[in-house]
Amino acid sequence: MTGTLPDDLAQDLVATAHAMADAARPETLRHFRRAIATDDKTGDGAGFDPVTEADRAAERAMRAVLAARRPEDAILGEEYGHSPGTSGLTWVLDPIDGTRAYIAGAPTWGVLVSVRDANGPVYGLIDQPHIGERFEGGFGVARLTGPRGENDLRTRAARPLSEAIVMTTFPEVGSPVERAGFEAVGQAARLTRYGLDCYAYGLVALGQVDLVIEAGLNSYDICAPIAVIEAAGGRVTDWEGGPAHEGGRVLAAANPQVHAEALALLRGR
Repeated sequence: MTGTLPDDLAQDLVATAHAMADAARPETLRHFRRAIATDDKTGDGAGFDPVTEADRAAERAMRAVLAARRPEDAILGEEYGHSPGTSGLTWVLDPIDGTRAYIAGAPTWGVLVSVRDANGPVYGLIDQPHIGERFEGGFGVARLTGPRGENDLRTRAARPLSEAIVMTTFPEVGSPVERAGFEAVGQAARLTRYGLDCYAYGLVALGQVDLVIEAGLNSYDICAPIAVIEAAGGRVTDWEGGPAHEGGRVLAAANPQVHAEALALLRGR
């Protein structure tokens, strides 16, 4: 048995996840750093939530893999929503996490693939097609595969928050209260960096970054990073220390010690 799943099922889920990431890669790369139409999902001019044909094509490609390999599973995808299933498992897909980076030509976006049961994600991938790196976590595996070969993922050992590297995607983070929470942690840390989207979570798993703090996330933004980081030895919760797989406010940490220091500054906001 692998966790609560039979080994043959776990192996099939892993193979299916990789097949989906493989199918999404050419769809994202086909348009990357080329002219592509961009739609705004907000539709009201008050903000900017971009989506492109690359997002949609990548999700369609992943859904086609699932239709062929595991039609009994449910799907939650950013672009095409929820499709019901009968197996008790749900695939959570973000075809391009970081579309803003994508349309700017920055290689910090990624394809997020994860599978979850009633308790949360059990396996996930963070795939960066342009760089060719794939972070993998779950079922006893924590691994990075890329141009430099394969390496085990292991989060950074405990060190004080005063020595930590903290990341978030947007400097404004979320609401004014949420921004104040992030800034309290950032001011206590050694270094703060911005704008890496899902790639920042991969760097936590790789042992390069101590904390990622975000707000306003959806389930498809965070399920794959949870699986990868926790497989590598880290901890991911909401700002109250509870489960984070439904999204919202998220604190991803390299280890329980730095998680506790950051949580003390975020909790109750």
